[in-house]
Amino acid sequence: MTKYPFIPVNIPLLDGNEKKYLNECIDTGWISSEGKFVNQFEDQFANRLGRNYAIAVTSGTAALDVAIEALLIGPGDEVILPAFTIISCINQVIRSGATPVLVDSDPLTWNMNLQQVEEKITEHTKAILVVHIFGLPVDIDPILELAQKKNIKIIEDAAEMLGQTYNEKPCGSFGDISTFSFYPNKLVTTGEGGMIVTNDKQLADDCRSLRNLCFQPKKRFVHERLGWNYRMTNIQAALGLAQLERLDEFVQRNLAERAGTTDEMIWLLDKYASPVGRSGLYATRKDYLRLGIVIANDWKSDTCIGKYLRDVEKNKISKGSGGGFYGGFFHFDRNASMKGHGGQRIIIDWNSGSVLALNAKTDDYDFKNNFESISPE
Repeated sequence: MTKYPFIPVNIPLLDGNEKKYLNECIDTGWISSEGKFVNQFEDQFANRLGRNYAIAVTSGTAALDVAIEALLIGPGDEVILPAFTIISCINQVIRSGATPVLVDSDPLTWNMNLQQVEEKITEHTKAILVVHIFGLPVDIDPILELAQKKNIKIIEDAAEMLGQTYNEKPCGSFGDISTFSFYPNKLVTTGEGGMIVTNDKQLADDCRSLRNLCFQPKKRFVHERLGWNYRMTNIQAALGLAQLERLDEFVQRNLAERAGTTDEMIWLLDKYASPVGRSGLYATRKDYLRLGIVIANDWKSDTCIGKYLRDVEKNKISKGSGGGFYGGFFHFDRNASMKGHGGQRIIIDWNSGSVLALNAKTDDYDFKNNFESISPE
């Protein structure tokens, strides 16, 4: 069996302004949940996503707890969510007395099966909890359309999506309420931490109250609602602010590491340049493809891959570009931007010799007739 190098989800980089901001916290004495860095982190995070409000909390799990409670989800309500996700997504649904309704995963993307989402909507459906898996956005437009028609709230779990986009918009900008995690395996980390974002002022106010034990401004120790102590500390926020400043850099580093910058890391191929198994590609804006997609002979094809190849200047696709020719694959040059082709989903099944171009069509395309040589050099 071929052994591949271990690929960590993410390795934190802490060589920016982290020490500077942390030292400022220590020097000023503002180390708990009060201090300027909490506000700055929230404001800059909201701006980054184009959201009106951001509420910093202690973890991604805490963010989900607060989001579900803020939407007043409770007994008699149903929440649709994927079966393949962390338990944090279902915890507060169960605690609230609501009924979780699970949908299976799409076998090609591992994200929630959109057809099952529609099939499982009932008159009791209060919310759909959309969870983007492993940096791959859910095809969320059809879900948003469904939710609008049925007056269903969208909770968007974007814990693994900071810096990713869907149809030119930041992931985390689609839900009535959206959540993020800053655990160390995420692109931006605060050690432990999370964020809630929304455009709804009432939801934002409720989330701030819920993270702070529901203390009231005028009657501090009169509690009309139960909340949590989920306040992010100023020290955590200082770390997060320094990390957020470098998000674009982190995204590009992550893409480079996974796009095959070394011979043994070429996507879709083993180290002997032989096609293996079923492989998938999902490309959005600013993804630069150094991994191989074979060039379609039919440039006028209406498939996603055909559209992309037709629209991209051919001189940006060259044999041997960026690392050589592998098994009939061409490498797209780094200048071949995916802008305008966000959401291309391409699945190559080497075992059956077919290509699935999922966005435009669901047909199987005969590999040998539609594509150039697949034999390794």
